[in-house]
Amino acid sequence: MNICSRSFFLYLSKNKALNRAAQKWGGNIAAGKIIGGTDFPSSVPFIRTLNEQGLAVTVDHLGEFVTNEAVARERTDECIRTIEMIASGSLDSQVSLKLTSLGLDIDAQLVYENLARILDAAEKQKIMVTIDMEDEQRCQKTLDIFKDFKKRYSYVSTVLQAYLYRTENDLNDLLPYQPFLRLVKGAYQESPDVAFPEKTDVDENYKRLIKTQLLNGHYTAIATHDDKMIDYTKRVVKDHNISLGSFEFQMLYGMRTTTQQELVKEGYKTRVYVPYGCDWYGFFMRRLAERPANIAFALKGMAIK
Repeated sequence: MNICSRSFFLYLSKNKALNRAAQKWGGNIAAGKIIGGTDFPSSVPFIRTLNEQGLAVTVDHLGEFVTNEAVARERTDECIRTIEMIASGSLDSQVSLKLTSLGLDIDAQLVYENLARILDAAEKQKIMVTIDMEDEQRCQKTLDIFKDFKKRYSYVSTVLQAYLYRTENDLNDLLPYQPFLRLVKGAYQESPDVAFPEKTDVDENYKRLIKTQLLNGHYTAIATHDDKMIDYTKRVVKDHNISLGSFEFQMLYGMRTTTQQELVKEGYKTRVYVPYGCDWYGFFMRRLAERPANIAFALKGMAIK
């Protein structure tokens, strides 16, 4: 990726004025195109349509870096309501969340209480909750919390990012927990002290992570729009006779829709990441920063709907 392009979109993702403007008027433009809706009920029709097309879903109430305890508790309540609505509506959907939305940056006890409430609901309804990975400075805290909860809950998974030097060691450290992991390349601006600055190195590390996790036999979500990574996964699966039931591909809502359908027709489980809520701007900019081709996919999706 062009470093300037990545830096540009990451800079835009942090622009408070643009974020406020997006929250004010952009939700209606984005709804049904790059987000499901401004709230979960308005996202349900889009989720049902995806399910009818053979696609599974994971939903994420957008919003992160919460610094107010009341807001963190509200986000927790919202997540629990979403889990209950998924179950009552018989939707083929999981839930993704960010620990900073539950109070990670406020108080350790707060984030533990909030996550426990969510996982209690998830365990009752048998709905997987994925703890999204955020920037590198929060990586260790996130993994420590995941490991602690994985000892007590079955329906919890997390994410590893290929652009961090540490991730291969993190994967090995998680093996005793038999984790369901989502593997991604990574979308935050990180120092070359902690992350590979070159795309080729990120790609090679991503391949190592995919192969290691698949061969370990633990459920794996390969979250990518990169055809090379998709083809690589298919080769590993074929060469090692890996069951199609032990992994899935994941892609963003509104992007690579044709590829999603092709994967389903080929027999691969494919899950669509459907974010919802008004706080969508930063998320969207980071997705554009991840891969230049996402810009074309996103603009095409917004234009044809």
